Amino acid sequence: MTFPQRHGIFRGVTTEEAEQLLDQFRTGEITREAVLKSFQRAPFIDIGCAKVDTHRALRKGFPEVVFGQGKTDTQILAILQKLAQHSQVVLVTRVASSTAMFLQDSMEDITYHQIARCLVWNKRPVISKFGKICVVSAGTSDFPVAEEAAVTAEIMGCEVDRIYDVGVAGLHRLLNQLDRLQDGNVIIVAAGMEGALPSVVAGLVAQPVIAVPTSVGYGASFQGLAALLGMLTSCGSGVTVVNIDNGFGAAYAACQISAMVMGSVNRKTE
Repeated sequence: MTFPQRHGIFRGVTTEEAEQLLDQFRTGEITREAVLKSFQRAPFIDIGCAKVDTHRALRKGFPEVVFGQGKTDTQILAILQKLAQHSQVVLVTRVASSTAMFLQDSMEDITYHQIARCLVWNKRPVISKFGKICVVSAGTSDFPVAEEAAVTAEIMGCEVDRIYDVGVAGLHRLLNQLDRLQDGNVIIVAAGMEGALPSVVAGLVAQPVIAVPTSVGYGASFQGLAALLGMLTSCGSGVTVVNIDNGFGAAYAACQISAMVMGSVNRKTE
């Protein structure tokens, strides 16, 4: 197996190539030294505007995710095209509608999730194999952040149960969904204003809660800072907090936790 170069940098080993190398080693087709040299290749490609990490899926279980905000349309396209050569799925977050139209005109197999502002290039069916995650939003205004989390979790292989508009201004709405909340491995809660909802959820369930403060609210909310501070000082046990509006970060962590839970369950049943 050979590994092509670009700008003098080896592109590293993808997950599929790693599996092939290990299979060849088991059958005696290649030596241990050849396998080690292949894994030691520099795991990125320099395309000028970015150094694309082709090794991310092998290290993290999911390919590099592109943060679209602040990048030009052509930069995103170049990065997306390069990642698509080494992956079956690519996720781009914070994508404007105009950029999504440009990318869809330039490549096939692209789906744009407008509310989430996420774009997915996908060459394979998504299989839900890492358990269920509940994504909860306090209000309708929190939908974009909640949807960023939901789309990210789905494309990473988790089943997602959306429980929306159940904020503390009408607590009976949340209590009516308790069975669904208790059915997830991890719960993501997106809330703005004073950010009280994650504390309430954590007091009702045994699962870990990942709180996402949103930049929703009147002046004293300080674009999500009030919610962030409220969540950081939560008295609810098992609450962790990501940055303001970071639905993607919450989902990524939730999927890692859920995958570990499912792995433990599968090992116990074997």
